[in-house]
Amino acid sequence: MAGAIIENMSTKKLVIVGVTLLLFQAFAFMVGGLIAPSPTTAVHYLATKCVDTGKHQQETKWFMPWGPNQCTKLRTFDEAMAKKIEANNIVFAVHIPLPNKEMSPWFQFMLVILQFDIAFKMYNQIEEGAMATIDVGLAYRDDTVSEWTEMAHSFEQRKLNCNFTTTKTFENEGRYYECDLLPFMEVGSVAHKYYLLNIRLPVNERKKINVGIGEIKDIRFVGIHQNGGFTKVWFAMKTFLTPSILIIMIWYWRRITLMSRPPVLLEKVILALGISMTFINIPVEWFSIGFNWTWMLLFGDIRQGIFYSMLLSFWIIFCGEHLMDQTERNRFSVYWKQVGPIVFGSFCLFIFDMCERGVQLTNPFYSIWASDVGTELAMAFIIVAGICACLYFLFLCFMVFQVFRNISGKRTSLPAMSKARRLHYEGLIFRFKFLMLVTLTCAAMTVIFFIISQVNEGHWHWGEHTVQVNSAFFTGIYGMWNLYVFAIMFLYAPSHKRYGDEQTSGQCITGDAGGNSGEDIQLTTTITHVDGPSEIYKMTGKAAQE
Repeated sequence: MAGAIIENMSTKKLVIVGVTLLLFQAFAFMVGGLIAPSPTTAVHYLATKCVDTGKHQQETKWFMPWGPNQCTKLRTFDEAMAKKIEANNIVFAVHIPLPNKEMSPWFQFMLVILQFDIAFKMYNQIEEGAMATIDVGLAYRDDTVSEWTEMAHSFEQRKLNCNFTTTKTFENEGRYYECDLLPFMEVGSVAHKYYLLNIRLPVNERKKINVGIGEIKDIRFVGIHQNGGFTKVWFAMKTFLTPSILIIMIWYWRRITLMSRPPVLLEKVILALGISMTFINIPVEWFSIGFNWTWMLLFGDIRQGIFYSMLLSFWIIFCGEHLMDQTERNRFSVYWKQVGPIVFGSFCLFIFDMCERGVQLTNPFYSIWASDVGTELAMAFIIVAGICACLYFLFLCFMVFQVFRNISGKRTSLPAMSKARRLHYEGLIFRFKFLMLVTLTCAAMTVIFFIISQVNEGHWHWGEHTVQVNSAFFTGIYGMWNLYVFAIMFLYAPSHKRYGDEQTSGQCITGDAGGNSGEDIQLTTTITHVDGPSEIYKMTGKAAQE
């Protein structure tokens, strides 16, 4: 009976394969570290204060902060008071990008963060729980002469969280509050060259709108988008890796189907892992360069969530199928207690994502962080997700420990084997342990990447604790996933070789002492009958009929 490739491949060839994969892994890190720029760029903008002199306009008027058709500008609000210009007639205008630059579809997304510059006044202080009501419009155009086209318009509220670090006295009037950054806008594609934001802070004392928010002097913005250079490197990696995983997956499943038995659970899960890896690899992002697909961010999150679910489930089943505790598994229902929470957690991730990025498909100014309840839920979600990821990793370590402990218990029969057989199975045990340690390393890196990416999603909401994820980490982890899936499908594919062909037909697996040890030793429980799935790590103290 033929075994798996990891069992029958010579040590020399296995080392060559391992070194090759390690070189590719190093190359994946170097691509991000040496070739690609940083994943994102942050650009700072200061809103221009424009004066709206129109009365009862029939159509929307857009105010440009600079250029040939620039608006009538104010330097300060003191100037507005001197000219008796009401707050409702002041429009804060921001042009994205800065002059003499243009946006590009290669930027993939556009995230805008808002910060108020609020001066302290004894008779106009920020009230507790103050809410700023914002009337905001977003427009776009693709050249410098055409009219602006409205893209979105909304009335939003943002809670001010500001601290005045000095004593509130008349002497300190004019000093600025320290205010938290506020989420403002997120667009899932950058299909146009120029964008324009027009923001109003309408005041209505009767309805308590924008009352008690202090004396706002300026509005600052931070625009964040993906670097075009990083996008090209990322797309190139996806384009290269997609056929690689697809080919090895087809080759792996063809070898499985050529066997005279149906595939077992572990083989099916390995195929499912390959399919999920292919799904996340397919570079559909190329279409975002030519089409205004604002749902690409949500679609990317869904793909990544499916892959995470499959990868975490695979590791549980992979370890469980190697426990050697005499429990017959090979059925998915055996693992429902372990896989069920993973599926449930992934579903919660999907719901959480739909609550923000799903709504942003129609209203890019919506943010779950804008309300107290939403902020608490989001922070709780990030913390719980991080804790669950750590608990999962600890559980996986416990399963690997159980597997290693059971292997150590089965090694007692090795001294009874002939020297050739003993060396062979000691080599198999070493290969298996090494693969389990690689699995554990990949799991640790994946959990770290998941936690950092979640924190990075909301790093503007963590105060001073800002986390920057560099390109090398992105490309390195992505390359690691592909190389790990490639290695698993290659090493667990059925081999055409037969170990022991050089042995005599009557050679027992334990040599002359084979009959003394009646204990079966196997490192997987996937063998359901005499024909398979392979002899992978199978060691028996009884006569082996090969």
